[in-house]
Amino acid sequence: MMIAKPLLIQGGRIIDPSQGIDRIGNLIISGDKILGLGTAQSSLPDSDYDIINAEGLIVCPGFIDLHCHLRQPGFEEKETISSGSRAAARGGFTTICCMPNTNPPLDDQATIDFVKSTAASEGVVRVLPVGCISKGRKGKELAEMGELAQAGAIAFSDDGQPLRSSRLMRQAMEYSLAFSLPLIDHCEDTALSEGGQMNEGIIATKLGLCGIPAAAEESIVARDLALAHLIGARLHIAHTTTQGSVELIRRAKEKGIKVTAEVTPHHLTLTEERVIGYDTNAKVNPPLRTKRDIKALIVGLKEGVIDIIATDHAPHTGNDKLSEFALAPFGISGLETALGSLMSLVHDEELTLAILIAKLTCGPAKLIGTGYGKLGTLEVGASAEVTIFDPDLEWMVDASDFTSKGKNTPLNGKKLKGKIIATIYQGKLVYKDDRLTIQSGKLWLKRQH
Repeated sequence: MMIAKPLLIQGGRIIDPSQGIDRIGNLIISGDKILGLGTAQSSLPDSDYDIINAEGLIVCPGFIDLHCHLRQPGFEEKETISSGSRAAARGGFTTICCMPNTNPPLDDQATIDFVKSTAASEGVVRVLPVGCISKGRKGKELAEMGELAQAGAIAFSDDGQPLRSSRLMRQAMEYSLAFSLPLIDHCEDTALSEGGQMNEGIIATKLGLCGIPAAAEESIVARDLALAHLIGARLHIAHTTTQGSVELIRRAKEKGIKVTAEVTPHHLTLTEERVIGYDTNAKVNPPLRTKRDIKALIVGLKEGVIDIIATDHAPHTGNDKLSEFALAPFGISGLETALGSLMSLVHDEELTLAILIAKLTCGPAKLIGTGYGKLGTLEVGASAEVTIFDPDLEWMVDASDFTSKGKNTPLNGKKLKGKIIATIYQGKLVYKDDRLTIQSGKLWLKRQH
């Protein structure tokens, strides 16, 4: 719904890492822009406001997901741009970047145009397409990268398929420089991971499942960091999972290599032990790793080695996952549980709220750039894209209630602490929790007692 009158979000804890802000205050939205940002004691412009009472709530820039799968075109039974964007809004995301492993893949202007036009007519948040590195994601010849960039691709990736040819990856990096766009790298040596179902280790052995070693990821991370150093290209490492990868990225940054990295909520909060019982909803690529890896990933976030948290939202149908473990597809539906699962790190004092929010807002905004205005900020004059959440509200995950078509989550039935209350995109209230009610033109939060 469009908010007709200026909207006053009153008395919330405003956290905006892009401006170094963490204080109790008021936020004013007028139309589709941020009009004002002040302390709780600041005088307010004389106006008739709709009001959200945000006392006890966190008010921050809208979340940005650099890595998700919307499945359209070609796999609409799993997800659509419409359902995926609504799931994103429910998860607090106002910008999502969709990967090109669709059918047909996003490897030409026509497919990029399709995503953009469908998002404009059916989406409720900003949807930015990622174009293919290679034609058909086959890794044999480069896609028309210039055409994709001109059409509006914000990055290049063959996500789900690693680029096996070092020569082709070098060429891709050389071309990407001309368009000042990053390559999003799916780091997997398929010669090492082929047939693998979960992390290689004692649990895989006990379960009788073929393992995927950490080296399958780390070997390609090392290769592509070396190529990025040679070419001077912008490289983004997708879904980082291992202690070794974190160390490689740390050393690369120390050398001045233009590399950024992301980690997913599930790789930060779940270990390989979750596969015990052969739950196919815990089957994901790269696989869930060990407690040691999680510790390294968290340190990487705190030290700035890992720049971004991205969901890698990968929805599947129920039938997809209702098969024996070896035949089930990889992937977790993660847009709607991202905040709740990540808040466990805050409650356990592993991360501060400021760091967590930075990795979901201004971190990915830097990678996207300024082509879509100022993203990941509550700066006055910026687009009114705001996420409001209750950091302490406990709720039970019910996958059947997901807005996403994908109900495949290992968190089903799990209690999480931290819930999205409202999401505002370009001045429109695109999601509100049932606790947020509207009466007589006034918005307020009906608090639980």
